[in-house]
Amino acid sequence: MSGDRRAAQFGGGRNVTAGLRAACVIGWPAEHSRSPLIHNYWLKHYCIAGDYRRELVPREELAGFLGSLAARGYVGANVTVPHKEAALALSKPDDRASAVGAVNTLWFDGEALRSTNSDVEGFLDNLDACAPHWDRGAGKAVVLGAGGAARAVIYGLLTRGVERITVVNRTPSRAEILRQAFGGRVQVVQWDKVGGDLIDAALLVNTTTLGMTGQPDLTIDLAPLPSHAIVADVVYVPVSTPLLAAAKARGLRTADGLGMLLHQAVRGFALWFGTKPDVTPPLRALVEADLLRS
Repeated sequence: MSGDRRAAQFGGGRNVTAGLRAACVIGWPAEHSRSPLIHNYWLKHYCIAGDYRRELVPREELAGFLGSLAARGYVGANVTVPHKEAALALSKPDDRASAVGAVNTLWFDGEALRSTNSDVEGFLDNLDACAPHWDRGAGKAVVLGAGGAARAVIYGLLTRGVERITVVNRTPSRAEILRQAFGGRVQVVQWDKVGGDLIDAALLVNTTTLGMTGQPDLTIDLAPLPSHAIVADVVYVPVSTPLLAAAKARGLRTADGLGMLLHQAVRGFALWFGTKPDVTPPLRALVEADLLRS
């Protein structure tokens, strides 16, 4: 690989200016990430002298890049595809990241590179904002999908006392892995049997890519859901997915993936820059407008 190509991947080959606190998002690719837009908005809003950048890092370079993260002047980083699982083994994960099996936020504790998965609190904080007190007497949730996002959602729901979680996936063996990982409050139902499980569900969460722009539609009949049920979707392109549109047409409360994206960024910013930021309507409008342009 040429020096110019490597420099282009690693932020132009430059280190962060001395005295400037900076963080980055690490991925391959990373151009799709809205993290720079979010964090740089907060830096400007709170008048913090800092910067947030993209770093394009291929799989084979990840260990070396994380090993030199501090030397490059970074106080921490976000991790996106395809590095979330690999970064787990290259850092000191907290219990949340270990349970989910993936990390998306890194920071330094002295010389130790620590990690967490802020998708958990991103999902929960967004749900709290969209449907206050949803977890009072939380009974049953139905989770569509069995990937990394599903693991984060299930972990979060269990910490909030949800009594039963039904995992529905087109490949039942993947859902079974989650049942074994998270225990007896999790059960597995076949995809074509989901209708019966919606009858007494208080929460339905889509963690699949179905309904995302360029992906197949998510075809599910929401009629069995009770009138008090909440529907959440981790997809944020489009912001209003067909699933959420159908839920709103029924008068159900909803929580969209854009809200989760914004809320999951809060922890990292607080760790890196010392200020806990607010998720506000102007920030949401900024990111939503950027999504519409893409």
